[in-house]
Amino acid sequence: METLYTATVSNVGGREGDVKSLDGILEMDIRRPVEMHGEGGKPNPEMLFAAAYSSCYNGALMGIAKRKKVILPEHAVEVSISLNKDGESMFLSGKIVVKAPGMDHDELQQLAETAHAVCPYSKAVKGNMDIKVEVLV
Repeated sequence: METLYTATVSNVGGREGDVKSLDGILEMDIRRPVEMHGEGGKPNPEMLFAAAYSSCYNGALMGIAKRKKVILPEHAVEVSISLNKDGESMFLSGKIVVKAPGMDHDELQQLAETAHAVCPYSKAVKGNMDIKVEVLV
């Protein structure tokens, strides 16, 4: 195994604190969302995870399309991450929506499922998180 890159980010204050990367590139306050009785107005862990996941997944999607020589039109990948509660237990679930207007639905669905199989974030959450994949053309 060859490590290509390692990101190190620290947090002080939990959901009402701040995060800072070791290299200083990322530095921001985070806040509990209003829906969780927080003040909102700042990023939260689920939002940051969704941003990272959508970027990684879209990279996988574009790589698969290129490898299969499929023309992927202008598109967007939308990832939703939900924090759920069941009794005293908290867990995450998610949804990936690939939007590629004008593309064949079945072809896009196949690309989306293949990307989900190879995306490092999808692999990381497999078996730990319920993730639904949907395509819109």
